[in-house]
Amino acid sequence: MIQKSLSEKLEGFTIADELKAAGLYPYFRPIQENNDTEVVIEGKKLLMFGSNSYMGLTNHPKVKEAARKALDKYGSCCSGSRFLNGTSKLHVELEEQLADYTGKEAALVFTTGFQANLGTVSAFTGRNGVIIMDEFNHASAYEGSRLSFSKVLKYKHNDMDDLERLLKNIPNATIKMIVMDGIFSMEGDICNLPEITKLANTYEALVMCDDAHAVGVIGDCGRGTASHFDLTNDVDIIMGTFSKSLASVGGYVASTKDVINYLKHTSRPMIFSASIPPSAVAAAQAALEIIRTEPERQTALWNNTNYMSKTLTELGFDINTSETPIIPIYIRDNQLTFQFNQRLYEEGIFVNPVVSPAVKSDSSLIRLSMMATHTQSQMDEALGKIEKVANELGVFAMK
Repeated sequence: MIQKSLSEKLEGFTIADELKAAGLYPYFRPIQENNDTEVVIEGKKLLMFGSNSYMGLTNHPKVKEAARKALDKYGSCCSGSRFLNGTSKLHVELEEQLADYTGKEAALVFTTGFQANLGTVSAFTGRNGVIIMDEFNHASAYEGSRLSFSKVLKYKHNDMDDLERLLKNIPNATIKMIVMDGIFSMEGDICNLPEITKLANTYEALVMCDDAHAVGVIGDCGRGTASHFDLTNDVDIIMGTFSKSLASVGGYVASTKDVINYLKHTSRPMIFSASIPPSAVAAAQAALEIIRTEPERQTALWNNTNYMSKTLTELGFDINTSETPIIPIYIRDNQLTFQFNQRLYEEGIFVNPVVSPAVKSDSSLIRLSMMATHTQSQMDEALGKIEKVANELGVFAMK
């Protein structure tokens, strides 16, 4: 029986029903067909500018064939955790490939990217340690910090003076770890890793970089943020996911052999979760191989990104500090953001509305994500529809 207090809480949650009643509800739309840059929803074809498939590999023949072969050989799942019966030969092979790719000694595959952060951020600092977080970090890193039972400090987004202020006040003997996104998932900017690593060396702190949105995107052959800044040896822990550029599902952490060995035997989110299916592992392997052998995909992604960013700015849109394939159009009004999203959906453009509490109430935005496989005609069509809707709703005046 539901307690009265919980019943009252559930009854008070009305935002979803209000959006549905207004015809503005943008979530859980079932995709009937997915062809990377185009999808079909409710029988209607839309241009996809809301996917994190930066390399456009989810329908690549080699990726699908690898998944099919693994399915035939290993079955649909491992029926257990990595710790016990859920480690296949493919898991071990992928971990070796990821270690080599990231420039680290070893790697560990998790079932999801969320779990990779949850299981790693929570593992090292303990009750007497301190975790220092960029305020715009992904929710999974924050959940990991809570699970750690450590003291958690937040510094202002990419503000190195604020980060140093916090580090100065932490006793030297304390285990401390700085955690930040490499590419920030809503804003599309890149962390100031050169200054972060300098401060970490000065104040004897570990550095963990969440490269979920950086893999395939920045660095040599898409190796991520540390590679981008030539600081691989200065970053202690690199986390990444398969659900973006690597066209699968899952996550990983790369570091020293000692760090990975410790995680393998202490990380509860890894130990007590079912293993990622071998078919998903094989898909990620195939995608990684394509990224490593076809650097022209990364070049195409950046050509598309630069074109869209430049044109949106010239049209008068506020994309703030974005410098990556994540391009936010700042609306800065929750209701107007939902309206803008719905009108684009009606015009055949799929994007993502981001409103509070995911961002601050005055920072609501439409989030565009670019792919290497977007064509010039698709980009121009999207730009035309975005400009049309902006004129209808007076968004330019909101800047």
